[in-house]
Amino acid sequence: MVKVQEKAKPALAILGAVTVCHMLNDSMQSLLPATYPILKSVFHLDFGQIGLITLTYQLTASLLQPVVGSYTDRHPKPYSLPVGMAFTLLGLVSISQSRSFATLLASAALVGMGSSIFHPESSRVARMASGGQNGLAQSMFLVGGNAGSAMGPLLAAFIVVPRGQRSIAWFSLQALVAIFVLIAVGGWYKRTGSEQKKSKAKAAEKSMRFSRGKTTAAIAILMSLVFSKYFYLASLTSYYIFYLISKFHLSVQSAQVHLFILLGSVACGGLIGGPVGDRIGRKYVIWFSILGVLPFTLMLPHANLFWTGILTIAIGLILSSAFSSIVVFAQELLPGRVGMISGLFYGFAFGMGGLGAAVLGRLADAFGINFVYHICSFLPAIGLLAAFLPNLEERAPAVWRSKQAATAD
Repeated sequence: MVKVQEKAKPALAILGAVTVCHMLNDSMQSLLPATYPILKSVFHLDFGQIGLITLTYQLTASLLQPVVGSYTDRHPKPYSLPVGMAFTLLGLVSISQSRSFATLLASAALVGMGSSIFHPESSRVARMASGGQNGLAQSMFLVGGNAGSAMGPLLAAFIVVPRGQRSIAWFSLQALVAIFVLIAVGGWYKRTGSEQKKSKAKAAEKSMRFSRGKTTAAIAILMSLVFSKYFYLASLTSYYIFYLISKFHLSVQSAQVHLFILLGSVACGGLIGGPVGDRIGRKYVIWFSILGVLPFTLMLPHANLFWTGILTIAIGLILSSAFSSIVVFAQELLPGRVGMISGLFYGFAFGMGGLGAAVLGRLADAFGINFVYHICSFLPAIGLLAAFLPNLEERAPAVWRSKQAATAD
């Protein structure tokens, strides 16, 4: 009698918990760029200084993430998740009380450190809870973060703008809620992680599907695609409010509502890419998402206010669908390195966002905000590199094939 092994079911409660905590975490972190107009006025900042704040936050997030992920691949730390959230809490309180530009930079660094601890480990938990549906799990996890990022401008518009800088401290209550939830998630992670560590064959997990050179080239291509995606998104998340105010003379609150709509479309797009990649192949999702957005980005600088809103919704939906597929694609290239890959790609994404904000801020000071959107409209053309990615479905190591065959006994 041939007995087929049933697929494990996703641990939906845990997956839902890390998704909600990702939403809370990123909504708090997105308060920083959403309050730039207030900080610009209070501290008399120029665009270059705003870019430097973003760069400080993004670099502390990006540089530490691969280190944290690589370390926890070897030495799991289930309760590092609430510790990371505590750093975010401290950063928010510090921002609300800042009285100098230097203190703002230090506060942004604290928020970035919280992100660097939270993202690699929570991404690992999402994969552990996926039941084999890795694309779906990463999409759910990602959409939690995107939804939180979309909430930040809305919360800033209706709470921080009317009440001022000190009201940012109110959002530390979100961090406290997330800390208690993540303590429970850490307990599940500790139990499940110790069981999996003993039961899985390390040789099967760590065998590469392709040669080292081909794997390295594929990782480099994926990182180039992340560069194009997040450098372009930096022009939207950091400067979209100023672009709308400059070009269409909107109020700060109206511009923040437009930013919320844009980031809401980013959140929706992030949910689509992973499950579609599970079904048709991640390479095709990556190809369409990065390159398919190019016509819309080229039209954006020439559109009126109505079409600017429509085009940014399309850009958010299409562009954001790639990231979960990119992360899972990279995880499948290097099995057994989930934390390192998650930290590398989430960290690189943050770093490119920060670098983009700093560079684009200087360009905006020198040539105007409209010039920035003309230049950035060509970035998605880098998506042509996706043609050189290998087809994971056509190649698997012998140990992986034998493992699949063993499902029938």
